[in-house]
Formats: sequence, structure tokens, C-alpha cells
Amino acid sequence: MTKLTIVAFDGARFDLDVDNGSTVMENAVRNSVPGIEAECGGACACATCHVYVDEEWTEKVGSPEAMEEDMLDFAFDVRPNSRLSCQIRMKSAFDGLVVHVPERQA
Repeated sequence: MTKLTIVAFDGARFDLDVDNGSTVMENAVRNSVPGIEAECGGACACATCHVYVDEEWTEKVGSPEAMEEDMLDFAFDVRPNSRLSCQIRMKSAFDGLVVHVPERQA
């Protein structure tokens, strides 16, 4: 199991043990994290699972691919560390990953 922390906009922390291969979005939905709407179900066809990758993890998680970048154009308050949580697939190298949910989704 890999550790993932999702911090809701109100500061509530969701400290999760997740399976490698699952996405941050899947784990957020499964654990009823507020603010992750995931309207497209993880198809990278909306921007309602937008998160901010914690600064210490941005380099390790990497930059968005072109399709994800296009969808981020529709997200609210996009920052350099913005990602769509459906596009972050957990792996052992991400053990301890922290992401933050924005104030609102697109």
C-alpha cells in the first residue's frame, strides 16, 4: 500500500492507504473527499477533479500531458502545480504524496 494525503479546501486531511495503479481521483471519490466531483469519471474530459500537487512533490509527479493541459484551461484558479487527479496514477515512488483540493472546481 502507498500513502496518499488529500487536503480538502477546509483543511480536512484524508490520509489514505491506496493501491498502486489507482488514480488520486479514484481514491478521492472512494473516500468521499469533498470538492472532487469527477464528472467524467476519469476520462480526462472535464476539469472537476483538479488538485494542487504539494510543492515538494511537483517535480516527482511531473507535468501534465498535452490533453490534460488542455483540460486544465477549464479549471478554476490554475497554478503551476495544478494537475487533474484522474491523471495521477499512484506508484510506490509517490508514497507520501500530498495534494490539495481547490476552493471550487470548474
